[in-house]
Amino acid sequence: MAIEISQKLIDPFGRSIDYVRLSVTDRCDLRCFYCLPKGFNNFEEPAHWLTFDEVERVIRAFGALGTRRIRITGGEPLLRKNLPELTARLHALPGIEDLSLSTNAVKLNKQADKLFISGVSRLNISLDSLDPDNFRRVTGGKLEKVIAGLMVAKSIGFNPIKINMVVMKNVNEHEVEAMVDFCIEHGFTLRFIETMPMGTTGLDATDHYVNLQQIREQLSQRFDLVPGVMSGGGPARYMKVANTELRIGFITPMSQHFCDTCNRVRLTADGTLYLCLGQNDKMELRPLLREGISDSELQNSIRHAITLKPKQHEFNEQPGQVVRFMSMTGG
Repeated sequence: MAIEISQKLIDPFGRSIDYVRLSVTDRCDLRCFYCLPKGFNNFEEPAHWLTFDEVERVIRAFGALGTRRIRITGGEPLLRKNLPELTARLHALPGIEDLSLSTNAVKLNKQADKLFISGVSRLNISLDSLDPDNFRRVTGGKLEKVIAGLMVAKSIGFNPIKINMVVMKNVNEHEVEAMVDFCIEHGFTLRFIETMPMGTTGLDATDHYVNLQQIREQLSQRFDLVPGVMSGGGPARYMKVANTELRIGFITPMSQHFCDTCNRVRLTADGTLYLCLGQNDKMELRPLLREGISDSELQNSIRHAITLKPKQHEFNEQPGQVVRFMSMTGG
């Protein structure tokens, strides 16, 4: 259904903002050491999370301002009770054309069918290792649960299913070719991601950092990589493995930042709107919602927030600048 867009969101640098990454919880049932520090339990109180009604109001406002893509994230979004109810409500909103979900897939086998029926069509699955022992070292979890969720999602018909692998030196860089083979076998898309300095998790990003240009060169020794494209609003630059359907995306916030084409903002579970993953510019929407802000005032607040969006992150120049963890910001 066509809707009247009151004013598209254009930031100070001419970028059209049409993509919201929506976190529904900062909690997770895994403990990836690059995301959360060991023993961390200082999570947001559920009473501070936006309610489903509040989330729907905010996303409706974004839709009226030209937003077309919504990605549900966390923490681990499948921990949010009755999530398919929320995704169904968001899918029905005017203007929202693409609803996707990022998950670690631990609980996906029990929720995949309801999510698919509710309007979620695409999945991003975090999977850093295919070795059960290495997976446990990285995440503290069980690989078989993730694989079970993946296979159920594949059988139901989610498309595409994208595998996200954070490549880390002396951790899992030796597994990249095995991950390519796995994705070719199952018809998944694969995205490699560079480590970023997000919060103090105990991980020194520089110690484990791998420049993905090296990974691309390594893969080209075995696979015939040709230019590829893929629909979606994210930052990956894609190559295609010739004579297969596999597309490999390279997400390079450190070696080749993609800030000039950034089209997204992040809304945390507690209603904080972050304008950049690598900066601290933000607007807190929860107090406004609970003080009774009108729909038109909410749209105006969002427009103002977009004027605060910075030109680029400064991970290389100021690696210690962002102290919040990735689970707090949303994936």
